[in-house]
Amino acid sequence: MLAVAIAAGVASAYAQVAAFVVGGDAIGAPLGGLHGDALRGERIVRDRETGNCLICHAIPEPAEPFQGDIGPPLAGVGLRLTPGQIRLRLVDPTLLNPATVMPAYHRIDGLRRVEARYAGRPVLDAQAIEDVVAYLSGLQR
Repeated sequence: MLAVAIAAGVASAYAQVAAFVVGGDAIGAPLGGLHGDALRGERIVRDRETGNCLICHAIPEPAEPFQGDIGPPLAGVGLRLTPGQIRLRLVDPTLLNPATVMPAYHRIDGLRRVEARYAGRPVLDAQAIEDVVAYLSGLQR
């Protein structure tokens, strides 16, 4: 069983990364004890700048143009994965698969070729991660 703990404040590099504990294939507890908002999460998933999820994934919204097919479709992901499993895949999917092409949205260490606006900070903060988890968990069809 994979068990990893990242403590906030351990090093200055982690200042903007929330503490989390990985158990098995999930981060069971919401980051920072925050509650996600599915509507905000949907906006993040559809945002072609920040999350840019649709470059690789398709969502169950046929009116959304130019959806990806590199990653698995997100339709029904809330039935296939628990919120904790979704959370880990957003925070740092390399903890499950070091060769994944999915970016780590809540990690700042060990990254290469980081866009200047994300230097020293995660792409998605803890609240945004929880919002996306809330949205994706609700995709039950």
